[in-house]
Amino acid sequence: MPARWAASVRQTGEGHRVTNLELFFDLVFVFAFTQVNTLVAADGSGRGAVRGVLLLAILWWAWCSYAWLGNQAKADEGLLRGAMFVAMVAVFAASMAIPEAWDDRPGGLNGPMVLAVAIVVVRSLHLVVYAAAAGSDAGLRRQLVRSAAPMIVMAVLLIVGALAHGGARTLLWLAALAVDYSGVYLVGASGWRMPAPSHFAERHGLIVLVALGESIVSVGVGAERAPVSWPILLIMVLGLAVNVVLWWAYFDVVALVAEQALHARTGVERVWLARASYTFLHFPLVVGILTTALALKLTVEEVTEPGHRLTEVPATLPALGLALGPALYLVALSAIRWRNIGRPNLGRLVAAALLLALVPALLYLPVLGAIGLTAIVLIGLITYEAVHNRAVRDAVRHRDDRPQMATEIG
Repeated sequence: MPARWAASVRQTGEGHRVTNLELFFDLVFVFAFTQVNTLVAADGSGRGAVRGVLLLAILWWAWCSYAWLGNQAKADEGLLRGAMFVAMVAVFAASMAIPEAWDDRPGGLNGPMVLAVAIVVVRSLHLVVYAAAAGSDAGLRRQLVRSAAPMIVMAVLLIVGALAHGGARTLLWLAALAVDYSGVYLVGASGWRMPAPSHFAERHGLIVLVALGESIVSVGVGAERAPVSWPILLIMVLGLAVNVVLWWAYFDVVALVAEQALHARTGVERVWLARASYTFLHFPLVVGILTTALALKLTVEEVTEPGHRLTEVPATLPALGLALGPALYLVALSAIRWRNIGRPNLGRLVAAALLLALVPALLYLPVLGAIGLTAIVLIGLITYEAVHNRAVRDAVRHRDDRPQMATEIG
């Protein structure tokens, strides 16, 4: 690598925040998330759901790789700026290929291979640029060399999987994912660095916002075929209410507590916490949001079908999604709290269990009733927390001189 490229890297520090380029980078993931939900909706079965989660996991690891890179060096400077643009192109290409991930369309490039090669480009570029960002840090360079081994195995399995068909492709890509995720633990964490905890927390908060944005857009897109009417407006309000509660449940306190917990650690302990609380536990958080988005979109689309009556019950997939999406989100939030301060959030676990227990009702209620019941459970949870934890919540949000209060809720 030319010396002038390495010299263009600008290291971060404790006060580093998210750059505009990183926000721009996330926009391609908006499209990717939309493509995955479209794929799952078109399949409409459990098989489609497994494929969707598999693709989201592959995309998530690519996104996380650049979140760690941007924490080490400024993403909008020198070599990293160019790498981010190249990675955006590759992610966009992978997103274009998602609808053909298992059913290649005739007359063009091989869709599965385009997806696999694009992801390999994103991940390989990340390691090369990270080596430049490491500068004179020999420990970080050794960590990158160790991390290259599982990444290479993952890349081979992705390419071979693209050459396979049907279930074999799914199994090979699942194996690639297993190697990728387990490799993080097998190679250890002693060489990784986390110089800017606020940047890392903010970075993950923004990808949660991206997912919530996709959910809101899904509700609007689902209703675009129908003329504006009172029932449609009510459904839109209920869908928006669900998304507002999901936002509140994370950003009101959890995001603040998680950032404080990251600041409170140093060295390898901070790396361990960042890896667990953010890299791993934020993934089910995003999956929960996108599952909710898919359920809302399909429900609204169904309502706007010609001849549909509001007394009809929703199809099985959206009805299940209305329970499973928010439930997974709440469980993930509780797990994040458990990892950060050593205790789960029992109220949110109870709410998640209640949503799952209501699945039979959601399968038989009419559309307005199904969305309304989901919204009532979520609004009830947030209302209870706002009243019950009012004093401690206020301390976490407004009193910087008492960060220890963050250990009480979140």
